[in-house]
Amino acid sequence: MRTGGRRSPAIILLVCAGVLLPALAFAQGPTIPKLTMELAAGQADPQEVSTLLEILFLLTILSMAPAIMLTMTSFTRIIIVFHFIRQAMGTQQMPPNQIMAGLAIFMTMVIMYPVGKAVNEEAIQPYMEEHINFVEALDRAQSPVREFMFKHTREKDLSIFYSITKEPRPETKEDVSTILLVAAYTISELKTGFTIGFLIYIPFLILDMVVASILLAMGMMMLPPVMISLPFKILLFILVDGWNLLVGSLVNTFQ
Repeated sequence: MRTGGRRSPAIILLVCAGVLLPALAFAQGPTIPKLTMELAAGQADPQEVSTLLEILFLLTILSMAPAIMLTMTSFTRIIIVFHFIRQAMGTQQMPPNQIMAGLAIFMTMVIMYPVGKAVNEEAIQPYMEEHINFVEALDRAQSPVREFMFKHTREKDLSIFYSITKEPRPETKEDVSTILLVAAYTISELKTGFTIGFLIYIPFLILDMVVASILLAMGMMMLPPVMISLPFKILLFILVDGWNLLVGSLVNTFQ
């Protein structure tokens, strides 16, 4: 009993402190952190400024990486052909878009490997070893990519953009602007992709016509021909090992 009597004043003091301290803090008003900004003159090191500009440029390139992959690599042609093969077979959403896009990305990495290897050996590694500066590294990195795009770009598509921009006609490949080259390369890839897709569409279209004629001759006009031809188109694609043939042919078009 004595022990409890001794502890009761301490407990009362703790309770009072717990009640009074928040009240005192509230009475003093809430504390708001103070934020100050100061502009002061300083001496900027040119080397630090150059490094910051290089980092800013690299971040800009990384933000444009999806657009670069879509317009400056083999991805455009591959994804168009994949879309045509799925439409020709009539499988709707099979294979799914995610699988087709993933396969197209990895095929693009395989096809663009020699270009990436050349960029790494001629531009990135010398720059990392400080043998060349940043500007020279950019010039060296453009050369393999431009050579790849020139190989698959039609002169007709390139001349269209020179006619639009009213720029003087280049005398050599080195005089061609990279921006106009990318635009012309994209149009050329679209045309090539649609051409390959049309050739893929023909055998499946013939199979649809044969099935429709047979059903019409049998008097089954109410039965959709697509329902009957779909299993035969899938079987035909499997028998000819369609994915192996398609992927191999697509890779060979970039050789």
